[in-house]
Amino acid sequence: MATEILMPALSPTMTEGKIARWLKKEGDTVSSGDVLAEIETDKATMEVEAIEEGVFGRILVPEGTEGVAVNTPIAIVVEEGESVPDAVAPNSSTPPVIAATAPAAATSAPASAPAGTPSPVSAARPINRVVASPLAKRIAATKGIDLASIKGTGPNGRIVKRDVEAASSKQAHSGSNKAEAPAIPATGGSRSVPHTTMRKVIARRLSESKATIPHFYVSMDVELDALMALRTQLNALSEDEGAGAFKLSVNDMLIKAAALALKQVPEVNASFTEDAMILHDDADISVAVSLDDGLITPIVRAADRKSLKQISQEAKSLISRARAGKLKPEEFQGGTFSISNMGMFGVKEFSAIVNPPQAAILAIAAGKRQPVVSGDEIRIATVMTVTLSVDHRVVDGATAAKWLSAFRSIVQAPLALVL
Repeated sequence: MATEILMPALSPTMTEGKIARWLKKEGDTVSSGDVLAEIETDKATMEVEAIEEGVFGRILVPEGTEGVAVNTPIAIVVEEGESVPDAVAPNSSTPPVIAATAPAAATSAPASAPAGTPSPVSAARPINRVVASPLAKRIAATKGIDLASIKGTGPNGRIVKRDVEAASSKQAHSGSNKAEAPAIPATGGSRSVPHTTMRKVIARRLSESKATIPHFYVSMDVELDALMALRTQLNALSEDEGAGAFKLSVNDMLIKAAALALKQVPEVNASFTEDAMILHDDADISVAVSLDDGLITPIVRAADRKSLKQISQEAKSLISRARAGKLKPEEFQGGTFSISNMGMFGVKEFSAIVNPPQAAILAIAAGKRQPVVSGDEIRIATVMTVTLSVDHRVVDGATAAKWLSAFRSIVQAPLALVL
């Protein structure tokens, strides 16, 4: 019996996706567990697996098609020997033969094969798949560069923008580059780079956040010397653990400090709905991670109940897999509070945009050695400026200031992080 494959909803917020790549051709045998396609969502490229057997009868939506609505038929699977219909009756009770798996790193598209050409089942997972960011793929396509000829310098050998641009420059100097075909006409001295699905969603969500959420901002200076001294001591002790050794970052400790502050001032650990305020029990901290073509916020869940060692190990794993495009949806969807740390870039101060439905996000700037007045004395301390961006529908000014004071107290007397 013919069955339609529908565009799956790979996350609770997904309304549309892009067919990044078909991994089966028309006429291929389909077995349970075979990867049929890669679907590009706002945050990752997800593999879609078959859950029933049959023959891959017809592709209804070509790869590369963007803006395919959830539940739109994208292909048809039939039984062995069955003819392929133009469409499947809408009242069919047979469930779509798909299942979403963990995100896959974006890959280059394979050469297309003629419709109806059979191939062995073993070809369902291509060999020597080229791993590249969506932006790198688009630039390579525009410049006519073969991604298979490029060695990636990104996480786990992933090809990123700089690799493609370096290959383009090398070809230009050697005179062997292929003729470039501009993706979109551009004026002299400029070039046009099409938006990725992630960039489109970021643009839409942040525009909605600023337009619909009444933001206000509270800043405070926080001294870091005691926290950094504790970090040095803990890392020194960790070196004696052998295989169990770990290395804490300042960010790991700030994640825990933010979580503890949320427990002290739970009104900030909240979300707004039209009917009620949702107060969250766990402090699930979303950590902003920069990618080649956007931003993603993996979540350290229940950070208030985890040790610094657990937070450090979990954060490193989440960040590494985020940059490799291997996060599962539940690892970056949700969260009750966000942290955006740009201290490593030497940023003096900045304000972040609230990540709905969360009520607040903490922007962390660089720590700088500077004079500090204590009573009648002047001393030198390492000071960072933090700015809390708040949804005023949920949190009032006094509550925001109370939370920042709690956060500062924990950072400046950091034994609370290990007790």
